[in-house]
Amino acid sequence: MKHAYSNQCRRSGYGPSYLLVIPVLFLIFGCASSRQGQGASPTEEADELVRVANDDHNNIQSVPVVGPAPVNPIMDTSEVLEVATVEPEALPEPKTVKPLSAVAAKIVENYENSQNKKPGGHCLAASKSRFQKAYEAIHGHSMYRDLPSDIASNYYSPSQVFDHLYASTFGRHQGWRTLPRKYRGRGGAGAIAYAGMGDLVDWFGIWSGELRPGAVMQVWKRNDDYKKVIRGIRGKDFDPFGHSFIFLRYERDDNGKIIGIRIADQGYQSYRPLVPEDYEVWWAANLTI
Repeated sequence: MKHAYSNQCRRSGYGPSYLLVIPVLFLIFGCASSRQGQGASPTEEADELVRVANDDHNNIQSVPVVGPAPVNPIMDTSEVLEVATVEPEALPEPKTVKPLSAVAAKIVENYENSQNKKPGGHCLAASKSRFQKAYEAIHGHSMYRDLPSDIASNYYSPSQVFDHLYASTFGRHQGWRTLPRKYRGRGGAGAIAYAGMGDLVDWFGIWSGELRPGAVMQVWKRNDDYKKVIRGIRGKDFDPFGHSFIFLRYERDDNGKIIGIRIADQGYQSYRPLVPEDYEVWWAANLTI
């Protein structure tokens, strides 16, 4: 039985490059791509996923972020118009005020208090570590302990299913085909939603203001690559580019229109707001735990 290999990310210039070989029970993963590698012995029951950090993200063009147009100054201040007052109860509730869960709030709090907001390494490792540490701080134990037993497949345990989905592994072998198609390729967002720990948010929801701080996100540069990952297509020339990170807040112009999102990743793109044109496929999960 051949094994799916997921090579997600070359370092982003924040630490030494290294190779991690880990059993499928725990996948270390990064941001860029997934590639096929050599499988273990066909007699082994479980897959072994090998993550090699060898994508430097340089093939993605940076999208310039244009700031809002300056507000025209008031030229005539001789006349002040009376503004009608509105009762407080008539004011609409803002769409994004606080995280929906204690874990999401802890993710944001930990990031804001961190002395190392750009740890480098793999984007998936940074994303998952932030989620796991916040979960343990709130609940006092690993999130693996609370995974529902019914997410297990005929081939994988609940923790293995969660790790495969979080890492967006892909392949055609027997075990991988037991993963739920709906959640393949959706990274941490798909894994968390499938485990009942969050609500999926699609592209429209993301860019219409439905995200809450602390949401876990997965994006893909090209939609065609995303579709191939879902189908399990592999090949030496197939090198999909994805990115995993945490949502912090929306960026808005003077009229309140969303113009970007601020994120926490390993340091690759957190220096600027991301805009819709950066990626073709966007998924997120608002945490509910």
